[in-house]
Amino acid sequence: MYLNLKTATASALALACGLAAGTASAETTLRLSTYVNEADIRYAGFTHFADLVAEKTGGSVKVEVFPSATLHGWSEGVDSVQGGVSDISWINADNRLPCYAVTSLYPAEVSLEDQTGLDAAYAALIRDEAANAGLVPLFNSNYSYDQEWWFEEPVADIGNLDGKLVRSIGPLVSMMIETWGGEPVFVAPKEVFQSAERGVVDGINMGVATYSSWKLWTVMPYMVNANLFYGNIQYMMNKAKFDALSADEQAALTAAAAETEAWLQPRYEAWVDQQVGNAVMQGGGAAVSISDDQRASLIASVKPKWDETVNAACGGELADSIRALLASHAP
Repeated sequence: MYLNLKTATASALALACGLAAGTASAETTLRLSTYVNEADIRYAGFTHFADLVAEKTGGSVKVEVFPSATLHGWSEGVDSVQGGVSDISWINADNRLPCYAVTSLYPAEVSLEDQTGLDAAYAALIRDEAANAGLVPLFNSNYSYDQEWWFEEPVADIGNLDGKLVRSIGPLVSMMIETWGGEPVFVAPKEVFQSAERGVVDGINMGVATYSSWKLWTVMPYMVNANLFYGNIQYMMNKAKFDALSADEQAALTAAAAETEAWLQPRYEAWVDQQVGNAVMQGGGAAVSISDDQRASLIASVKPKWDETVNAACGGELADSIRALLASHAP
């Protein structure tokens, strides 16, 4: 069977037009993995981010949000993003990001007056380290007053834990717990409720929003509002996937991330305050704040050891830059 020249040319043109149309309508889908569940206000932040990305890219980039650690576990963020299980994930303390691992949670009291500016400046300082691991920092969904302490019964002095088993999220928090006379126990977020309910731990160190969304007030209702940390748990993206986007799409993604942080901050703070208030007023809980002198003493008791690790992990120049940044945002 033979095809004449006119027919062949028409077929070729139709194929070319079809391919061009397919290219024009091509859509990049980004899988965003988070450990927070749908009851958490931060989930609304992620869906807001997805909406902004779709709007700013004209639909050429789509973000799918996977809550409750459905794509990977607590400690697998880097592996997940590098391996393609997710495209954007929270990044925990990981040895492949040594400076970020020891400064994304750091003992310092900071002012929240320019929270988003502080967070953006921190992200800029760890951007090169992230790039070396094939990652691009996008946004932060945690705030520094968020990481706090809970117990089943009132604790007179958090600096004297008297052998209590306290949930820890990493080595430096474990050092902090040990310095104060407690025994650290690592428990992943999704396992904390059962651990607290069964007496595996006597106390919990955790973010207020995560604690509230997992309904942990019912098992450990006594909160110590210590405000000891600056926290910036970054959500990072696969760098190769980011670089494959057009310049306009990259700009849209970055702008959507920044706008989401600004949109989420007041909603996040109001939601956390409401959760704490409900637990105290209706659930029989209690929230006790420590004094400024106590806070300064507790930070001073662990900061020298923490800084030894920071200096080794970050190098002197970067370590000093991060400390200077936090000092510039002191209350």
